[in-house]
Amino acid sequence: MPILLSLGLFALSIWAIASELRKYQPQEILSGMAAIPPEVLLLSVGLTAVNYGFLTGYDALAARFVRYPLPYRKTALVAVISYAISNSVGFALLSGSAIRYRFYTTWGLSPGKIAQMIAFCNLSFWVGLFAVGGLVFTLEPLSVPRILHLPFGTVHPLGIVFLAVTGSYLVLSSVSRRSLKIRDWVLPHLPVEISLAQILVTSCDWALAAAVLFVLLPAHPDLSYLIFFGSYLLAQIAGVVSNVPGGLGVFETVLILLISPPISSAQLLGALLLYRVIYYFFPLLVGIVLLALYETKTLKDKA
Repeated sequence: MPILLSLGLFALSIWAIASELRKYQPQEILSGMAAIPPEVLLLSVGLTAVNYGFLTGYDALAARFVRYPLPYRKTALVAVISYAISNSVGFALLSGSAIRYRFYTTWGLSPGKIAQMIAFCNLSFWVGLFAVGGLVFTLEPLSVPRILHLPFGTVHPLGIVFLAVTGSYLVLSSVSRRSLKIRDWVLPHLPVEISLAQILVTSCDWALAAAVLFVLLPAHPDLSYLIFFGSYLLAQIAGVVSNVPGGLGVFETVLILLISPPISSAQLLGALLLYRVIYYFFPLLVGIVLLALYETKTLKDKA
């Protein structure tokens, strides 16, 4: 069923994007891309680099959580490679975990500690989403597109739920000293200082990832960063839930439905194409090169 749902959402998204594309000539989209100033492109690339700097915080905090001293340069290398590849390939739990297991076993971590680090990084992703999404969805309760089939008209209830979950998480970190087990799922206990650092790092990650795309859009008085950020988060949630690699198609469709207008679909599609190149394709190339260099060095050291 999950595979069928993912395929269905992907097909529906491609149909929706194709419907939008039929309204415009390819030259209109290309013209919109060409109209973006070079300094804006550089700003978008710079924000991507800063974003990946914050992404290294996931593994650095995870190493601190399992109490295994690793130099920052090592955890940063793993984080950059794993996120650069898993963001584009999709199925982050599998692709990112395989990369982490490959590196951390080489550096002496036991399978148990590696599993804890992987669980920490995946938990961080959702904790940051709940924290920043709860705040943004409560302040800017945008309408929910019908394509998502949610049982409410705006994201305000979702924001309240997200804030409640985040608050409960922090209370558990402060009061409890035990892991929380719900059937087969275990929520590890984290000291409150690590939980707060976790929320800070992941919230900045989400805010910067949205900013990479926001700066590529033409300025419009009806589209503030806060409104866009809410739309971006909802589109990303739809993409993650769909399990389509990189949320391809699903993410774009939800954004088109939410912010077009005030931004025309041609301008938005052009910005989204550049965003895919800057935020996904470039880091993917960097991740593959870094992984190849590491493997080459490892083979030379063994020879």
